[in-house]
Amino acid sequence: MIWALAATAGYGAYLLYTAYAFRWSGLRLTPSSGRRGPSPTERLRQWMRQAGIEDVEPREFVAVTVALAAVGAVSGFLLFGGVLAPLAVGAFVGSSPVASYRVRRANRRATANDAWPQLIEEIRVLTGAAGRSIPQALLEVGRRGPEELRSAFDAAHREWVITTDFERTVAVLKERLADPTADATCETLLVAHQIGGGDLDRRLAELAEDRRVDNLGRKDARAKQAGVRFARRFVIAVPIGMAVAGMSLGDGRASYQSASGQIMVALGLSLVALCWVWSGAMLKLPDTDRVFD
Repeated sequence: MIWALAATAGYGAYLLYTAYAFRWSGLRLTPSSGRRGPSPTERLRQWMRQAGIEDVEPREFVAVTVALAAVGAVSGFLLFGGVLAPLAVGAFVGSSPVASYRVRRANRRATANDAWPQLIEEIRVLTGAAGRSIPQALLEVGRRGPEELRSAFDAAHREWVITTDFERTVAVLKERLADPTADATCETLLVAHQIGGGDLDRRLAELAEDRRVDNLGRKDARAKQAGVRFARRFVIAVPIGMAVAGMSLGDGRASYQSASGQIMVALGLSLVALCWVWSGAMLKLPDTDRVFD
């Protein structure tokens, strides 16, 4: 006990000294980097932007999730009775918005990845042979691009019309798209716009070729996974169908209301959810890290 008090007092004295002498903050032995990561709310907003629901407030998303969980819990009570099984069903149903928007986000990112090589080539042509300025070429190409990207380019266009500040326009575009290829393209164009140079055409051509190669590799991997993904979706319906069918056999519903039945229902749903998440992690293709966000 004495040693613990002594260690605590010594560490407190160390924190006081470093805070006064070096202006360090926090409770760590080393100074903080000064760069704070995004808050949970900001991460949720970014995730929702990538899913194409940037107009939905985080609290609205949470409210819908809670409402679906409540509906699932009531449905679970009507099916199985008891307490534990309805709670498990409610949690299972409540996770559906997250799963749905994850799929939507993945589809939007796949569409963006497929579109960027062509967009980069069009920007290269407009800034070269057509003689467009870099901001004009970027916004013109983006606003006639895929539907999934247009809202971000529309917001960037509004920023450009109001401020004519290309750096701020690029920042808006990067924030809305939250995509590694968009980051690299925007930063390349921003540097060329601010500094100049005659190698923009070559850099854009190399970037477009790199994106094509990456997309071909991803498409090949997804094609090889197609059968496994179908089986994954099919298998999840089997235990649910068996549970519902069991209710019509004898005193099936009464069995679910027993203590052991409640535990087995909750355990079964938990295992289904765990296997779904685990298999999804196994099938997930590696994402390119954002280095300019």
